[in-house]
Amino acid sequence: MLLDIGKNVAAKRRKVGSKRKKHPALKRAGVAGFNKPKRTPGHPKKSHVVVAKVGSKIKTIRFGQQGVSGSPKKAGESKAYAARRRSFKARHAKNIAKGKMSAAYWANKVKW
Repeated sequence: MLLDIGKNVAAKRRKVGSKRKKHPALKRAGVAGFNKPKRTPGHPKKSHVVVAKVGSKIKTIRFGQQGVSGSPKKAGESKAYAARRRSFKARHAKNIAKGKMSAAYWANKVKW
C-alpha cells in the first residue's frame, strides 16, 4: 500500500510531455547540448561554437578560422596534409593539453 502512494506522488510531480528547460548558454549559442560543437557559417570570424562544461564550470567557446578548412579526411591523404596536421598539433600542443575549456582542444578535435 505504501509503495503505491510513492508511485502516485512521483507521477504527479512529473508532468506528461514536459521538457527540461535548456540552459541559457545553450540557447544563446544554438547548440544541442554541452560539449557538442556546431558549425557557425554566419559568424564573421569563427567557424565553430561549443558550450563547454567541466564539472560546474560552463564556458561558450568560439574556435576555428572562418573559411579555412582543417585537414581533410585521414584515409588516403597526401604527405603534405599529414605534415600540416602534425605541425598544427605540435604548435598548439600546450593549449590542446588544457582540456575542454580551451579553443585549441576543440579545434584539434573537430577540425584536425
